[in-house]
Amino acid sequence: MATIIDGKKLSKKVLAELKEETDKLKQRGITPCLAVILVGNDPASKIYVKNKTIACQEIGIDMQEYFLPEDACECELLDLIESLNNNENVDGILLQSPIPPHLNIAKAFSKINPAKDVDGFNPINAGMLAMSYPIFIPCTPLGVIRMFQENNIQVEGKNCVVIGRSNIVGKPMAQILINKGATVTVCNSKTKDLKTHLLNADIVISAVGKPNLVQRDMIKQGAVVIDIGITRLENGSICGDVDFDNVQQVASYITPVPGGVGPMTIAMLMNNIILACKNRR
Repeated sequence: MATIIDGKKLSKKVLAELKEETDKLKQRGITPCLAVILVGNDPASKIYVKNKTIACQEIGIDMQEYFLPEDACECELLDLIESLNNNENVDGILLQSPIPPHLNIAKAFSKINPAKDVDGFNPINAGMLAMSYPIFIPCTPLGVIRMFQENNIQVEGKNCVVIGRSNIVGKPMAQILINKGATVTVCNSKTKDLKTHLLNADIVISAVGKPNLVQRDMIKQGAVVIDIGITRLENGSICGDVDFDNVQQVASYITPVPGGVGPMTIAMLMNNIILACKNRR
């Protein structure tokens, strides 16, 4: 039976550590500040922003919220980002995704000052990660690595399979594992015979958003299984990519959904804000 990695519990520990860091900065007259941009009225995005607000309040980070309407033009968004780039009181800038489809999110991420890019999505920060000299690591992959560290899960020399190739999770997750000496296979919706790849994996990380994609007969005995996928079902419940009840019978470690990687993503965002503040000051 697998050990369940409790992301809620670990995130509380991380936030307590970060509050100590914030308190030290405030003793020097410095208060870290995050600016969050929300474009449109996506309900899920509003919930995510609310959760980030709660975390900021908990550890003493100032948070400024900027709202643009659904029909905002690209120049409005880019001008707002530029004004925040030039605002000396702002340490980190976060553009909440998704944004309306008529806007170019890649262009917007590119506009964010790399020194304030606490999500790690600016091409310069992505390139620095690829060169093994990261400034900011995207929050979800960073949260997974912290889970590994906390549970003494070794990555070096292991066969790792990442399911998903998004710029936000899949690609940076694979790059971090490569940097740490793992042998990495990246699978996606076009992969033939996913099961064969997974059965060879010591560590499986799924970030697709397809319920029950990963089944018990795909996982070898003792593998580590990290579920980043999230899907809201018709009955309102939330589930991940992994058939949790059955896969935990063969895995050595497993993360639940909800309560696994999700809370760690927000904790690592707080970490990156404080890092940005320290770097800038």
